[in-house]
Amino acid sequence: MKTIRFPHPLVLLVGFILLACLLSYVLPTGVFSRHPDAATGRDVVVAGSYHRVPATPVSPLQAIVDIPKGMVDAASVIFLVFLAGGAFTVVDQTGALRSGVDWLLRRFQGREAVVIPIISVLFATMGALENMQEEIVPLIPVLLILMRRIGYPALTAAAVSIGSAAVGAAFSPLNPFQVGIAQKLAQLPLLSGGGFRLAFLVVALAIWIAGTVRYALRHRVQPETSAAADPAALAEGRNHGLVLLLLFAAFAFFAYGVLKLGWDFEQMAALFFGLGVVAGLIGGLGFTGTAEGFLAGFRDIAFSALLIGFARAIFVVLEQGQIVDTIVNALSAPLAGLPVTLSALGMMGVHTALHLPVPSVSGQAVLTMPLLVPLSDLIGLSRQVTVLAYQYGAGLCELITPTNGALMAIVAACGVRFDQWWKFVLPLYLLLLALGATAVMVGIAVGL
Repeated sequence: MKTIRFPHPLVLLVGFILLACLLSYVLPTGVFSRHPDAATGRDVVVAGSYHRVPATPVSPLQAIVDIPKGMVDAASVIFLVFLAGGAFTVVDQTGALRSGVDWLLRRFQGREAVVIPIISVLFATMGALENMQEEIVPLIPVLLILMRRIGYPALTAAAVSIGSAAVGAAFSPLNPFQVGIAQKLAQLPLLSGGGFRLAFLVVALAIWIAGTVRYALRHRVQPETSAAADPAALAEGRNHGLVLLLLFAAFAFFAYGVLKLGWDFEQMAALFFGLGVVAGLIGGLGFTGTAEGFLAGFRDIAFSALLIGFARAIFVVLEQGQIVDTIVNALSAPLAGLPVTLSALGMMGVHTALHLPVPSVSGQAVLTMPLLVPLSDLIGLSRQVTVLAYQYGAGLCELITPTNGALMAIVAACGVRFDQWWKFVLPLYLLLLALGATAVMVGIAVGL
């Protein structure tokens, strides 16, 4: 039997852009009224305000023009990926990364399988804390070196990073970009229901790690030996330990900046650029060698970075066609006539379906929660469970949707076809979705 084979990522995303263009001719156009919300600092929809507006179909030519517009919209993310990717290439060319990987493998010799749980927990923690996604793209070359030295397939690098981060974010008790915004819009205390969410997060992460370890062990190959450093690129006597110390200090400052200083992508990109420059000079590459390292990194990461812009263009087309609100209204309206439990599970389904045209979890919360919270009050469903349905439906969809630019970029950076990723991820996704549905039903039963 032939397996499903996805087209090239670029072909896939352009196909979705053209599909969005076609839908702008087929679907009725309509919008919700919106008002600024002081709690979230965003414009949120007004429940019951959906109304038809004159059609604004997006022509095929305009859809093509929307590709560079999508790149402009995602410019801060794209340049973060470029600068961080260049920086990590510089660090790699100093030889410090390979030296660090060799040291790590010596420490875990004979127990290499524990590397997956350790790295997965780290990325899941960052996903739970700050919805880490695009920031992972430049780290993939580092993870690929580690996985290849152990003998694990390249797909494992994506699984322990973007996969673990997405699971951590979806089940998080405190992710400000998912549960935080949703709880504000539902007028619930921040961090309320945290213990309940944390219990299911532990189970979800255990499922993901077990699946990843099983895949890695079943597909393990002969480990790559440590490659000798290029004598033309590496100066003698460099201090690998100092470069690695600088790298860890940069990561610590990165976490502090994101969590405490409210950094955006521009500040992150600046930090990584500074890391690359200082690491290159400390590592003995000199100014010219450091510059050449950045250029090599730019070349290697270019395709992955630009995929983020192509993915963003899909939403730009849907927004220009004024059909996003139409899709939201059509999916959410039937929920009012369902029993409480079925309505809650239906909300999970709605959020799953909506995440294809609305790939931003925070944007989806702003769009849907003002509609679903009054509905939940009307049918007697707790607002906390309504937030759970949003978290699990939208958050877990980050693992599978091709409109998630970060996912597409990371899978491409690993050299893995998207159909290969789907074959790995779908069984785990369905298990996690079932766990989320169980959490929703338990939440209803215990009166969360």
